Amino acid sequence: MKKLLIVEDEPVLMEMYLAKFTRQDLTILSANSAEQGFAIAKKERPDLILLDILLPMGNGIDLLEKIRKDEDIKDTKVLTFSNYDDISTKKKAIELGSIDYLIKTNYTPNQIFKIIQNILKYDKNFN
Repeated sequence: MKKLLIVEDEPVLMEMYLAKFTRQDLTILSANSAEQGFAIAKKERPDLILLDILLPMGNGIDLLEKIRKDEDIKDTKVLTFSNYDDISTKKKAIELGSIDYLIKTNYTPNQIFKIIQNILKYDKNFN
């Protein structure tokens, strides 16, 4: 079973993503800070991290840098998403190996889930 870690500090958004992404064939892990996200990533070794940029206790870029420096989880797939539409932040995320940098308001949870499906190469349709 594939594992998805969602690192998102806004409770309403987290609940929305958890409701949409929770499926039998996908284990969903959640964190509401960079610090908690790193600890869960290190312990659980998710197949993909959906990473918000603006977080308490360090931002998503800091967390991505920390992940890339950690021998155990450095190759973890990461998809960054945020409402922070800043070109230098996007560039840094991509340089650090983020698969993409999505602007949350441009995507519905369903669209984000389809992107996650493609990244994880699921054969099943979860809709």
